[in-house]
Amino acid sequence: MMQESPKKILVIEDDNVTRNLYLKGLEAKGFDTIGANNGFAGIQQAQEHIPDLVICDITMPDMDGYSVLNTLRQDPVTAIIPFIFLTGSSTKADVRKAMELGADDYLTKPSTLDELLRAIAIRLQKQATLQYWWAMKLEKAPQSVFADNTTAIAVGGGVGVSVGEASREAPDTEIIIPAKSIFPYIPQLKEVFDFIEAHYHQGITLCDVAVAVGYSPAYLTNRVAKQTGDTVNCWIVKRRMAGARFLLQNNDQTVEKIAKALGYQDVSHFSRQFRQHHGLPPQAWRKEHQLVSQKQVKFLQNC
Repeated sequence: MMQESPKKILVIEDDNVTRNLYLKGLEAKGFDTIGANNGFAGIQQAQEHIPDLVICDITMPDMDGYSVLNTLRQDPVTAIIPFIFLTGSSTKADVRKAMELGADDYLTKPSTLDELLRAIAIRLQKQATLQYWWAMKLEKAPQSVFADNTTAIAVGGGVGVSVGEASREAPDTEIIIPAKSIFPYIPQLKEVFDFIEAHYHQGITLCDVAVAVGYSPAYLTNRVAKQTGDTVNCWIVKRRMAGARFLLQNNDQTVEKIAKALGYQDVSHFSRQFRQHHGLPPQAWRKEHQLVSQKQVKFLQNC
């Protein structure tokens, strides 16, 4: 039977005595430990070794613990590593700031090794549970009823036909036209947008996205809004609206079926959101834009 490798813990602490005390105590409990005597060194160690958990002091010279946490959360490689503050500061403002930045726990000095071990065990267990839960959810997730990344237009006998018609006819050739992504290219948010793209049709919410990328909902909302001008929920709706436009224009499904295919439980909710974004109800928008498509087909035929 294969044995699980020991968990790797990074301790960032500028006081040598305190740092070595925790490192030796964790090693005695079977952990693989790494030490860093300042924030800059801690970030380098985290990016190089990718620990399973980070323990960090707040008050340190040159770079404090808040800056360390913020830097690690900005890097997709280190963003979801559980992070525990271990500090002498216990004010309500400090604790609140730590939580808003995405810290997973906050311990005050002096803390015993047993207290630290319990906090570590809780965070590692939660991380393992989340990973298992998402793995199971993704494994069981149904496939989307339409192509997310491509738009197919079948061309047969020199006459262009819509996707709905293509399913009923046997065209001579098929042209696959990649659909342009609605998401901006921001490397720091790639994981967020990738998750939305893969699951927008499953009724996901801000909390689902936050759990998937390892942030608190509040922190993720602020981060995405700061970099894009829109919230996570706005991006989910925008992606669903793009899917709605494609389906309304290219097949004959009812509005209710389209709403369900996009993750809406209530067709009225879908219709309201669609009207807010497009100025028309789904059915009226469909008639207007399918008419435009038919004119385009006739133009191509004449050409």
